[in-house]
Amino acid sequence: MNKMIVVGNDNFEKFIREDGYYIDKTELIYELTAKTRNEVSLFTRPRRFGKTLTMSMLESFFDIRRNSSEIFKNLDICMNHPEHCAEWMNRYPVLFISLKDVEGNNFKLAYAKLKTVIADLCKKNIDLLKNHNDNPADTEIFNNLLYQRGSDADIQNSLKTIMRMMNTVYGRPVILLIDEYDVPLAKAQESGNKEYYKDMLDVIRGIMSTSLKTNEYLKFAVITGCLRISKESIFTGMNNFSCYPVTTKKFSRYFGFTPEEVKKLLDDFNISEKYELIKEWYDGYIFGNTEVFCPWDVVNYAASVLDDEEEEEPRNFWANTSSNAILDSFVNNPKIDVSEKFEMLLNDKTITEDISEELTYDRIYDSEKSLWSVLYMTGYLSIAEKDAKADKTAGKNRLKLRIPNKEIAGIFRDAVVTRFNRTLDTSRADGFINAMWNKDYKTAGNLLSDILWDSISYFDYGEEYYHGMLNGIFTSRGYNPDSNDEAGLGRLDLRVKDRSNRRILLLEFKRSKREEDLDNDCDEAIDQIVKNGYDKKIPEGYQQQIVYGIAFYGKQAKVKIKE
Repeated sequence: MNKMIVVGNDNFEKFIREDGYYIDKTELIYELTAKTRNEVSLFTRPRRFGKTLTMSMLESFFDIRRNSSEIFKNLDICMNHPEHCAEWMNRYPVLFISLKDVEGNNFKLAYAKLKTVIADLCKKNIDLLKNHNDNPADTEIFNNLLYQRGSDADIQNSLKTIMRMMNTVYGRPVILLIDEYDVPLAKAQESGNKEYYKDMLDVIRGIMSTSLKTNEYLKFAVITGCLRISKESIFTGMNNFSCYPVTTKKFSRYFGFTPEEVKKLLDDFNISEKYELIKEWYDGYIFGNTEVFCPWDVVNYAASVLDDEEEEEPRNFWANTSSNAILDSFVNNPKIDVSEKFEMLLNDKTITEDISEELTYDRIYDSEKSLWSVLYMTGYLSIAEKDAKADKTAGKNRLKLRIPNKEIAGIFRDAVVTRFNRTLDTSRADGFINAMWNKDYKTAGNLLSDILWDSISYFDYGEEYYHGMLNGIFTSRGYNPDSNDEAGLGRLDLRVKDRSNRRILLLEFKRSKREEDLDNDCDEAIDQIVKNGYDKKIPEGYQQQIVYGIAFYGKQAKVKIKE
């Protein structure tokens, strides 16, 4: 196999020239230009689903300043549609801008980054100055943008100015590509500063309006982002505007890898035995009626397996790429109590919710409907079945949702654990701990059950959940418990030391299969401590060691003490 799995390269021409293993998505070009007459096409997909590489592919194919025949000659678009390629390939000037880096803690910083992005766009198109002599005013504005001294009006008109110059030089209308159009608004919203969001919305609306609405220099535009911001906020008055969110069937196979594509990739690199593992961790998304894997995760894991043949357990690659602020904000939103629904999702169940395809970032935390809509559109949730249809009796966009895979379940779980640590009732935690030190095991059991009732549990209330929860309770109150500490003949579940009072708690946990087993399981946990000799030796300097067995069933707990 001469091809290589390439991670992190979203420059299409470089990717192909360096023999990157490319899963062919070029049929998108034919569908876009032969089967639609859209003036503006908006594709919304979760992050890390290949949006930027696709936009770079479009730029390479259409750009009149390039000769892309060698790049595309063995790809589907040329193999299947040679006449269409002759009509469209390298026939139009292309202006490609990405807004993914337009962010900051305040509007001033983000706006400065926007000026830098536009200045870099001017540098990329610096040849326009050599060939453009008809309009001195445009030349002056271009130079102002290039040296970052343009006015606010110049910034909002920047794309149209450059397109007008391109049209003059090349005598053809311009194809405009805007990648990650909503990042500036998402980052402004995350700041919590309403004025910052309002100011950034005015800027982005201005850029979109001048470049997309009644722009005689525009051939067509393609825009990508995570969310479809409501037409009233950004795209007011735009004609021939089409949006393709994750709910639509059209173009659904062009973002992400289908099962067949993943199987072929693994076969080509002789690692086909990893398919089921990859499916469990990175599959589960359904766009339109197409099942897709997250491409970022697939290529990262495949590359890691090829680099290290002993690589077994997949990793969470998505969590390390950017902030999960949207999920964290919803989990910790005091206005929306979704504990029971999050618990259902984390226990591999489904929920049925109303979904809105049009949102505004400044209002996404206002309602529970917005919560589920955002989590669905951004890839934290997916529809439960490939051929599922919206519940027409309850509403057009009422969908059955689930967590798509193990990777996203891990992100949910981490967010829920963080929420538990933040919202733990300190009075109950203190009461539970005091009862444990005072050997009041009945009170301790009641308080522990109360704490469980207020928490969100997952993995079918697995023993590791209870272990982590108790560890969190003691840690939150200033203790430094030893988890699975070596003692005697094995490993103790939890050892908690109170140095100032020279005393120790020894805790062993059991997960009961039935409610009526709680009492016996507590006794079994205590017997395990005794049998394995965990309590035989008290560390030097300590005077008291209290032994407990704790059993759990669902959200019930029982605590017993060694007499």
